[in-house]
Amino acid sequence: MDEIDRELIALLQRDATQPYAALGKAVGLSAGAAHERVRKLRDRGVIRRTTVDVDPVALGQGVLAFVMVESSAWMGDSAEAFAAIPEIQEAHVIAGAASVLVKVRTRTTEQLQDVLRRLYAIEGVSGTQATVSLETFFERPPRP
Repeated sequence: MDEIDRELIALLQRDATQPYAALGKAVGLSAGAAHERVRKLRDRGVIRRTTVDVDPVALGQGVLAFVMVESSAWMGDSAEAFAAIPEIQEAHVIAGAASVLVKVRTRTTEQLQDVLRRLYAIEGVSGTQATVSLETFFERPPRP
C-alpha cells in the first residue's frame, strides 16, 4: 500500500459516496485508475465494507456501555453467542482479568440490565463489569 492508497482511504472515510472522478482528481489519477485502486483495496481486504455512520442517539440508542465479561473457561469460541445479542455492537477477546470486552447500545438502563442477564446465560460466563459512558468526546476510524 502506497501513499496514494492511503490518501484514497482517507478520502473515502470522510465521504464514501464520492465519485471516482473526484477521488482521482484529489490524488492525481484518472477516474478509472482511482476505481481500480479502490477495487484492489477491497479485494485485498483493506477496505472491508462501505457503510453509513448513523447517530445512535437519533435512533434512540442513547445508553452506551462497555462490559468486561469474566469467564470460567476460554471464550474464544463464543463469537456466535455474543453476536446473537443484537444490542452488542462489538465483541473482543482480551487479555487480563476479563475474557471478553463488549460494546453495548440500548435505549434505557433497563434494557442494558436485560443484556447483562443474557450475557450471563452464555456458557462459561461467570461475571460482568459494566461501565456506562456519560458522554462521547469523539470516535475515530482507523488512520490509513
